[in-house]
Amino acid sequence: MSQSAPASPGPDRPRPGTAGFDALVAEAEAAEVDGWDFSWFEGRATEERPSWGYQRLLAGRLADPAVRAALDLQTGGGEVLAGAGPYPPAMAATESWPPNLARATRLLQPRGVVVVAGPEEPPLPFADGAFDLVTSRHPATVWWPEIARVLAPGGTYFAQHVGPETVFELSEFFLGPLGGEVRRLRHPEAERAEAEQAGLEMVDLRTERLRMEFHDIGAVVHFLRKVVWTVPGFTVEAYRDRLRELHERISAEGPFVAHSTRTLVEARRPA
Repeated sequence: MSQSAPASPGPDRPRPGTAGFDALVAEAEAAEVDGWDFSWFEGRATEERPSWGYQRLLAGRLADPAVRAALDLQTGGGEVLAGAGPYPPAMAATESWPPNLARATRLLQPRGVVVVAGPEEPPLPFADGAFDLVTSRHPATVWWPEIARVLAPGGTYFAQHVGPETVFELSEFFLGPLGGEVRRLRHPEAERAEAEQAGLEMVDLRTERLRMEFHDIGAVVHFLRKVVWTVPGFTVEAYRDRLRELHERISAEGPFVAHSTRTLVEARRPA
């Protein structure tokens, strides 16, 4: 999603704020949702980025001469990793969703990255202690024991996680109030405890809360189709009435504001 002020829509796109509900929804339903390219949202939605700059930091870790083998877990369409090279002598990435897997293979294989298809659940198809560095950006699930297993002694897990209560304003608009148990998911201190239980030492753990704005209902629909865990089982047909209500609210009051949280994680396997 764009970090800058909303840009003007292209000549073939409905103009947010003037296009009708049906046109905006139809456009969003027709858009591709594979990969983690968020350029579709330009002019339609914005999201603040964490201050630390994960991709830049990732590039520095991959360029460290002490890192001879690295693994990027749940790489999505490979966009983040592709922009963070050059890579160590051995570089692998995993992805389970077929559309993302195909996209990541096309993007990363020419750069020398071995893209491995496989389920997100353990076991990972790698030997014990195979990697000096394991990375991930926004993994759906973090399997700490498996990360610890494939890390070499002294190796590092470096990642950016989705934090607690991300986009809950949008989730609760469609689902109603979410309970305390759901709100505690992905809490950084819970992740610290899980990492330490797996035998890792937490070196850095930082969380930031970031503003998001949705400027039209098409952006909302596209987001919910792409980030499927926000409203599980979302379809336009099932939520058409609520979508229309939100469209009218945005038209009358301006952007729908939500907040994401992001956590920077660095954990190390003791040497």
